[in-house]
Amino acid sequence: MGRNLYILAATLAVLAGISIVLSFTNVANQPGSPGDASLWRTTSLALICVALIVTLAGVLSSLFEQAERRASAERQQARRRRSADPE
Repeated sequence: MGRNLYILAATLAVLAGISIVLSFTNVANQPGSPGDASLWRTTSLALICVALIVTLAGVLSSLFEQAERRASAERQQARRRRSADPE
């Protein structure tokens, strides 16, 4: 699941980059364009914030998955030691 969250965060960051580039070009200042430059900058800021939150979720997800795998491996190792050493 962590990898999917990283892909989502990267996509949002690319869209934020496109929005910030559009805010500095003349496209945002043309009549009939979809919004003004401040709207594009606000959209970019919102997208980058969401991307950072999704990245944090991906990091935490990977961290907890790794901790769960290690705990499971330690439990299995303890079981093997107990079954191999019947006293």
